[in-house]
Amino acid sequence: MLLEYGTLVVIIVAAVVAYILLKVVKHFIVNTIIGLVILIAGNFFLGLNIAYTWIVLAICAIGGIAGALLVIILHYLGLAF
Repeated sequence: MLLEYGTLVVIIVAAVVAYILLKVVKHFIVNTIIGLVILIAGNFFLGLNIAYTWIVLAICAIGGIAGALLVIILHYLGLAF
């Protein structure tokens, strides 16, 4: 009987952890897509000619909107990219 309760508790905890992880991953994916769309739109409409290097993509993926704007501002200032 005790083994069944322990198993039930483990399953409930695993379900809650999986739900939280999927919720966080969903927000990260949406943030990444929005950041990359802003970078692509900035390149296309403003003619920025920012190269899509792995570091630029990582900044946009992790930073999202703020990361894309940071890359664009740094490019305008001539400091990077």
